[in-house]
Formats: sequence, structure tokens, C-alpha cells
Amino acid sequence: MASSAKKLQSKLFSSQSSNAIPGGGPSIDPGLTINIPKPPSKLPIAEQTLPKGKTATPPPPAAVAEPTTAEEDARTYRQKLVERLGADYEGVERHRLLQDSKKDRHWKRWGPYLSERQWATVREDYSGNGDAWAHFPHAHARSRAYRWGEDGLAGISDNHQRLCFALALWNGVDPILKERLFGVTGHEGNHGEDCKELYWYLDSTPTHSYMKYLYKYPQRRFPYEELVTENNQRSRDVTEFEIMDTNSFDEDRYWDVFVEYAKDEDDPNAISIRITAYNRGPDPATLHILPTLWFPNTWSWPLPTPPRPTLEQTSEGVITATHETLGTTNLYCTPSPPPFGPSNEEIEADGEDDSVIPELLFTENDTNFERLYGGQNTTPYVKDAFHDHIIPSHRPHLPGVTIETKVPNKKVVKGVNGVNGHANGDTSREVTIEVEEDGQITPTGPAHTRYFVNPERKGTKSAAHYTFNNVPGNGGVVVVRLKLTPSTPEADPCINDEELFDNVVDERRSEADEFYGRLIAGQVTEDLKAITRQALGGMLWTKQYYKFIQTEWLNGDPAQPPPPPERRWVRNREWKHLHIADILSMPDKWEYPFFAAWDTAFHCIPLAMVDPAFAKKQLDLLTREWYMKPDGQIPAYEWNFSDVNPPVHAWATFRIFKIERKVYGNEDLEFLERVFQKLLLNFTWWVNRKDSDGNNVFEGGFLGLDNIGAFNRSEPLPTGGTLRQADGTAWMAFFCLNMLNMALELAKHNPVYEDIASKFFEHFIFIADAMTFKGDHDNELSLWNEQDGMYFDAIQWGPGHSQQLPIRSLVGLIPLYATLTLEPSVINRFPGFKKRMEWFIDNRPEISQRNLANMRASGKGQRRLLALARPIWLAVNFLLIESLQRFHQYYGNELQVECPTGSGDYMDLGKVAEEIQHRIIHIFGRDMDGRRATNGGNPKLDRDPYFRDYVWFHEFFHGNDGRGLGASHQTGWSGLVAFHIMQSGISCRLPRTPRTPRSTSLHYFDEHIDTASEFGDDPLKSAYSVYSASDLNTLGDVSPDAL
Repeated sequence: MASSAKKLQSKLFSSQSSNAIPGGGPSIDPGLTINIPKPPSKLPIAEQTLPKGKTATPPPPAAVAEPTTAEEDARTYRQKLVERLGADYEGVERHRLLQDSKKDRHWKRWGPYLSERQWATVREDYSGNGDAWAHFPHAHARSRAYRWGEDGLAGISDNHQRLCFALALWNGVDPILKERLFGVTGHEGNHGEDCKELYWYLDSTPTHSYMKYLYKYPQRRFPYEELVTENNQRSRDVTEFEIMDTNSFDEDRYWDVFVEYAKDEDDPNAISIRITAYNRGPDPATLHILPTLWFPNTWSWPLPTPPRPTLEQTSEGVITATHETLGTTNLYCTPSPPPFGPSNEEIEADGEDDSVIPELLFTENDTNFERLYGGQNTTPYVKDAFHDHIIPSHRPHLPGVTIETKVPNKKVVKGVNGVNGHANGDTSREVTIEVEEDGQITPTGPAHTRYFVNPERKGTKSAAHYTFNNVPGNGGVVVVRLKLTPSTPEADPCINDEELFDNVVDERRSEADEFYGRLIAGQVTEDLKAITRQALGGMLWTKQYYKFIQTEWLNGDPAQPPPPPERRWVRNREWKHLHIADILSMPDKWEYPFFAAWDTAFHCIPLAMVDPAFAKKQLDLLTREWYMKPDGQIPAYEWNFSDVNPPVHAWATFRIFKIERKVYGNEDLEFLERVFQKLLLNFTWWVNRKDSDGNNVFEGGFLGLDNIGAFNRSEPLPTGGTLRQADGTAWMAFFCLNMLNMALELAKHNPVYEDIASKFFEHFIFIADAMTFKGDHDNELSLWNEQDGMYFDAIQWGPGHSQQLPIRSLVGLIPLYATLTLEPSVINRFPGFKKRMEWFIDNRPEISQRNLANMRASGKGQRRLLALARPIWLAVNFLLIESLQRFHQYYGNELQVECPTGSGDYMDLGKVAEEIQHRIIHIFGRDMDGRRATNGGNPKLDRDPYFRDYVWFHEFFHGNDGRGLGASHQTGWSGLVAFHIMQSGISCRLPRTPRTPRSTSLHYFDEHIDTASEFGDDPLKSAYSVYSASDLNTLGDVSPDAL
């Protein structure tokens, strides 16, 4: 057995895969050198014995794979594909993406579409006061059926969330199973809601052909109460109390639980699932692993009641799921090998067959009304049945039993199995009860295994209960292998062959190595490659199925009591057209398990690097008629769809269009024009609703970034009057310039868009002028303060009565984003646009001459510049970097500024932009002492070999020391660091030692993609054929206009 384990150890999760790409660089998956032991051989599933009285029912037959020769079987799928495609080979994952786009294979049907938190969301809130945190707390989540979505630990579902799979765990001491992540609510946290768990999204390909997740599970009782109490007692001016501040991870008494998913090489519906748990503590410990398969509750809401889908045991270790539209899916829960020691030594057992056989459990995904409300359940088997079945202290007290709690030892009494057991009320059946030392009831004897779960082994929620006793400390390991597939063991031999099973997982991981090796090739440090891969993997993991149908949500469901009438007036009543049921990119699937329009725009930049089709779909959806209001407003987020976010949709749309054109050679004009037309409606909404006086100065509203102004800008001013927002107006100028950009691009193919480009050019000039210069009758209406050299908000009480708010904040920097350099070739290419621009300059001299950029003055290369003249948020810094790069295009190397301030060092704006990129990268990267700034000086995160390679992508970062703040898995816009590494990672050194950008700015409307390849026709590397030699390691030119 030990030799078998060592045989697999040499190839599984090693630093170099056996199928590594020649010349593609080493594996860049950090900290994944985990050794998967080979389990003992065992009987095929079909030969195992069912419980007495149960007849085996084989799953429905599936198509048997065509026979192949032994030589073909020995080759990997990648090798076969290389031979078949030759010079057209661009990697296995690129091939799958192409198949998915052509609808040859539905590779994205299954993915990580479960939320990390469905409880306490607006969708599940049916209260009269809109307090979602209180209406559906964490304490209800295990017992109460969800209406609008599902959550789970390391979970997956199909793209319509008809069937869900996730992991549950129990350490033997927790009061509940660990089925979902825990955190404090908005009321409980001293800084609002916050997840209090340790987990990482380690890897994912765009098609989710391979995914990896890590959860660190304490062996001590999970400190639910301590986390809530301590955070609730802390004031806002002190740090949050985290789980690592408790004793939960002292002495390393925790489990590292890795969950991997690997789809079959040519079948997107067949998924191998491997769960590997390591005991990092010093002593042996017991772990319960419960892979859980269930159907969302779709039957409790409508009338008449629809039929339920079914889960049932059809053979030993086989759960078969049958759904009207999804069809038949089988979960094969094979026996697991016994625990292995730290060096993969098999632990001796008493019996001949020491395999761990799972107990299959079944119940219904229905609310436990009895536990929550003291009511009567509609079924004897309810959502939290597995908690009751496994955890004695979780079980309800049986009626008619008197318990003596003050006993030193266990004591046996007799009781009646009544209302909490069999629904038929058979009082003749007695069960034996053991009273634990804490007075809790433990049903035992013949009846207890059927007490809470369905003895007929069918339902709508199921689990395979694996119990691993006395797993050795200091690295002892257990492995669970499962297969989710419509196929049969006859058609899929890896179901019963563990080595074939592991080969499937290993090959998918090798293909993920190939995909990221091609994307992040070149002289970038291994640490930065690993950060990029985790950032992009996290972006792909934070997809979620999001469903919200406003009319059903607001009116309530026919089969349920009507919601309180006052609920209609709490939120979102004017969004009657919303009908959402899509896979969306989430900011953070625990802290923000809902889409946010402006977050989505930033998510799509790094997503476009790996899957431009998905990125484009996100932006397209938000402008479709079932999202966008008829008046053109884009929904913000579910807490208030009417809130106002910065209008960055146009910027993201054009940015993604250019990324796909440069990196993948696809110019999707249909996408650009379709979204542009919808954004014309959105621009009109902004002008009509947010510039109420028609003077080109905008009120805006909340505008993201957690209300960075002095007042709550979502509410009326306490002083009266109207707030004229510097950032709101700057965002509109930014919107104008991006619409101008898009119009000029479209004008290359349709001259009608020249006129539209002229419209946005002039509108931008009017906004810039109104924002920067004083009106004729109001000495204070200007938002520009000449003395301070800064933009400020202003309050206006009426004509001639306004006052600036001289507060130095991010508000004053946002006007820098509204920047565009017009290349001479662009101006000359469009004679209509050029004529109109020159007319405006000649006939509106009072505006054009005093514009900060001075339209009459040309910059380097006769360029024209359109422009307005901190915690660390990657989103806003990304835009600042782009603006500095555009200013550098205009001014060239002649304009030098001191950077850093007070250093005496001067550099051009291009170098300043690169310096900021390097500083952002160094928030995540290791310094010379092995520390990461984002870890906040935590020695365990920086030094521990089981922590130091894993990176969190926080919502924002402390301005002084870079430590992570806010949501810990905000791989949405913080995933932008991957883009920075791709652009300037090759020149990234220590902070304050920036290197000159390796290329000058290319021209904005570059229509050519370099085709020369230093690799010639090598089919393993021909994916590089769309890159120039200088682009092999990055996205190429650092300027935003080059993309």
C-alpha cells in the first residue's frame, strides 16, 4: 500500500506535472504540493451488497464510449488534440472555450455557481422593515428552505441551479455541521458584515474543467458566540476581531480541506470530485466528511404545488438524481481508503477490509417549522435532518421523557418515538435514550438510524457520510473520491478505478497549468505568477447563479402567507420589469453575494484576459431590457437598485473590446454597437435625472466607494440646498469621453457615428467648462479651487448662493480620470468630426481656450488632449494609472514630476504610472523578508508553510501599510492586480525603483495584431502566434489606448 501511495505521490500536485508543456515554464500553482495516497483496491460498486430488503436498481444506461486502441488510451487528451489540430493547437482549455462558444459542448453548464451566503440577503427578506440581517439570520440557514438561491461550502451547481453539490464537515465537537461559511452581520460587526472563516479560491480554468478550493476547519469548537460577542462590543475605531484572534488555530489544531473538481476530457457533464483533508494538528483527530447533493426547493411557493424532483439510492453507494429538465445524474460515492500517516504510511486496522464505507442519508429540503417556530412540519424529514442524525446535542428533546441532567455518567431511560420521529404517531415503538453528561438526549438502538433521515433512502436532499477516526497528526491525510455523471461504471471505468480517477484529475490540472503557463509566460517571478493565477482563479470562482423576479418577490408567493403590506414601500418597488436568472460575476460571494453594476465593470477587465466571451456577456446583460429600466437607468445592487453608481459601463465595454482585439484577434463590433446603443439611453437618463438645472454640473448620488464625501449623498442634505458633486460631474465627463471613443471606433465602419462622436466631444467640453470655471453670476459655483489646486464639492442654495466644501479627498482626484488623447491619424481619418471640432475651437474660443487641456495646443506628435485638469481601492487606482498614461502620451518625457514627493527624484508621467502599478503589485507580493503587505504583519500568514503561499484579495487596503481591509475575497476589482502584473510585472522590482516602460505608446486605433512568433509552427506553442516577441510575458504596450 505504501508503494502505491508513493507511486501516485510522484505525479500528483508536484511542482512539475508529467504532462508539462515544453518551454511553458514550471507549474505556478502555489502551495499545492499535497500528496494523495492511493486507496486499497475494493469490489466494484455493482458487486457490493445492499442493505437487507433493498434491491439494486441500475442507473439509466448512457452512451458507451467508442473502443480505442491501447496506444490511444496511453496518450493524454492533450497529446491527442495536438496531433489532431497540429499548428492550430492553442491549448486544451482554449479548445474547450472555442467548443463552448460554438455550442458544440456546454462546458460552462456546471460551475461554482453556488453562493457562499444566501441567508440575510435582500432576496430572502420578507420582513416589513427591510432588515434582511434579522429576518433570515445564520441560525435559520440550516433549518429554513431558501426561496431565491442556494449556498454551500466549495459548492457547484448547473447554470440554472436545478441541482447543487457542496461539502459539509463535522469535527466531533461543533454544535452544528459546517455546511456554510459563518460571519457577523451588519448589526454584529464593528465595521459591518464580515466573514470569519479561512478559505481560498486556489484555481479555476474559464470552463471550470479544473477547480480547486481550500478551507481550513478548526478541530476545536468553532467560536460562533465569541466572534459575535467580541465584534459587537468593539467600537468602530478599533480593528475587527477575526477567527485567528481566537484560539481556534493554536497548536495548528485544524484541518486543511482541499476540494477539487475535474470534468472529463470531452464530457462537460461528468465531474470527478476529490476531497483531501490533512490533520495539521499534533494529535490524532476524527473528521466527518459529508458530500451533499440536493435540489433547491421549488415546490413550496407556487400553487398548484408542482411535482418534486427526486434523489434516491439506486445501488450501493449510488445516489441518482432525476429532474424534469436536467435529466438523470448519478453521484457515485465510493468507499475511501483508511487514513494515511504523515509519510503516507497506511494506518493498520483490525479487519481485512479497512475501507471507509459511506452511509447514504436522505431527507427533504423543507423548512423545519417545528424547530424554528414551534409549528408543524409538512414532512417528517426536513432540511436540518443531517445535523440531528449525526450530532446528539443538536437533537430536539423527545416528548414524554423526563431527563435527569445532574448525573456524572450516562444513564439509560425509555421514551416514546412520537412527533419528532414517525409521522404516523405509532406510540408502541420504544427507543432507548442515553443521557449525556451535559443532559443532551442521544437516541440509540435499532430506531435511531431512521429517526431523522428517511429510511426509504429517497428525498430532495442527500449526503454520503464518511467518518474517519483517529487520523494521525502532523499531516495525516484522508481522501474521498466521488463522480457526478449521467454515465454508468460500464461506460466510465474511472468510477471504480482510483488510479484512473486520479489520472483524470491530474490531467485536468496539467491542462490548467498549460493555460496559465501560456498566459503568464516570460520573466515574471514565480510569486507574481502565482498571485496572478490565484487572482484570476478567484475571479472565476466568484461566479454565482443570481435569481430575482421583482413581481414575485414583492407580491409574495401563492402558497405562502402574504408579506406585510408595508414591505411594498421598503425598497425596489419601481423595478417591476426585473427578471433576472443568470450566472453573474459577484464582488464577494459571502460579503456581497449580489451583483453591483460598477463592480462588474472592473471585474470584466481581468476576466477578459481569460474569457472575453463571459466578460462581454456581463456588460451586455446589464443593458438588456430585463435589467435596465425603460428610462435608461442601470440597476445598482439589490439593497437599492435605484442607487447611483459611477457610469463606468462605457469605459469597461470599450476596454474589453480592445483587449479581445489585441490579445485574441477578435474584433467584436456587434457587441460594441449593441451595448453602445443601450448606453445612449443610460447617458440620457444621467443628463435628465442628475443635471436637474441643465448647467452640466451633476448631483450624482452615492457613487460607490462607501460615500467618500462629507455627507451621506444618498440622502437630502441636512443643510438644505443641492450638492454639486465634483466626482459626479467628473464621472459624467469620463462617460462622455468613453462614448466619444466608442463612436469613433464605430465610425470606422459606419460614418453615421461621426456625428455622434461630435456630440460627445462638445458635451464633454461643456461639462469641463462648467466644472472648472465660474459662472457669470456666481463666484462660488465653480468646483475648481485655484488656490488649493483641487476640485471640491459645493452646496448650492439657489442662483448666486453656493459654497465650496474644501475637503481634500478622493473626490478631488476623480476628475483626472476624464482624460483622452486624440491621435492625429484619428482626427484626420474622420473629416466630418475634424471639421466640427475645428469649428467649435474657432467659434467658441471662450470655452476652448480656457479649457484646462487647451484644445488649440497640440502635444507630443500633434496629439490633442481632452482632460479636466486615500484608503487604497484598486478600482480607482486602475483608472488613475490609465489617466497618467494618457497624459504621458500627450506630454511625452518633457513633463517631469517629483515622485515620491520629497524624494528629489523626477520622472515622466509614464514612469509615475508604472510606479503606482508596482506599488499595487507589492501589496500582494513578497518583500525581501518574505512578508506580504496585505497580510498586515501576521506571522502565521507570512511564515507558516501551510499559509504563506495563499493570498487574499481584499476589498481595499490600508493607505499606510497596505494591509487588507473590508471583504476578504473581493477578487472582483482587486483581481485587477492580475492585469497590472501582466502589463508591468516583468519590470516590477522593489518599490521606488521603477523601470522605464519597455515600449512607447502605440497609436490608439491600431488595427494590426503582431503575427510573428519566435516559436515558429511548434503546435505546443502556436497560441503565441498572436503575440509579438515583446508581448509573450505581458499584455504588451502599457498605454490604455494600445489595448
